Amino acid sequence: MSDKRSLVERPAVSIEIVRDESASMRSNEGFVRVRRLVLRNRYADGSASREYRYDCAERDAIDAVGIVLVTRDGRVCLRSSIRPPIALRPGYSLPIPAESGDPTLFEVPAGLVEVDEKGEDGLRGCCARETLEEVGLEVAPSAFVRLGPAVYLTPGVIAEKVHLFVAEVDPDGATVPQMDGSPVEERANIEWVPVAEALAACRDGRIGDVKTEVAIRRLAEHRGGAR
Repeated sequence: MSDKRSLVERPAVSIEIVRDESASMRSNEGFVRVRRLVLRNRYADGSASREYRYDCAERDAIDAVGIVLVTRDGRVCLRSSIRPPIALRPGYSLPIPAESGDPTLFEVPAGLVEVDEKGEDGLRGCCARETLEEVGLEVAPSAFVRLGPAVYLTPGVIAEKVHLFVAEVDPDGATVPQMDGSPVEERANIEWVPVAEALAACRDGRIGDVKTEVAIRRLAEHRGGAR
């Protein structure tokens, strides 16, 4: 590439906590809810474990799609996303101190599957909706092809699976992304990055999002390209 600038440079964003409302909120209120359960394991031989407490997070829309948009010449769409929990890392007891509270990540476009989006057709419809919203590209649901089986992200906390899909697109047809009106989607950078550079960014940490790394590696395998 003649342009030596990294295409995976996160925009400068910082997060400030205006107020902490944790103490005034019930655990089963809000967008993400916490179920506090007492569980017991049952085994095939008829025995059982002792009872144990377990916290699970849940929301109305459990599953999500991860969308790999790829051009004919082998570039993938990455967009910056603001992830506020990352800004809190420096305040935690960590095995390796956080380098910064930078809350941004480059990710493949993604979104939650609405409760009325059922089956494979529903998932492809979700991909089309999120692609228009996040990238400004109108793509027919039928253009999206599964990129392997769905994967769990944090199964110790939430039952969410991410369904990965790929579609070939022409970025020249993009309009201004609609976004969802949330501040975490404001001022996103959208880059079309060669697969080889995206893989290099996964290896050197510029891409730190696990679903994005899995998606890009599956794309490379799917296309028989760079690894």
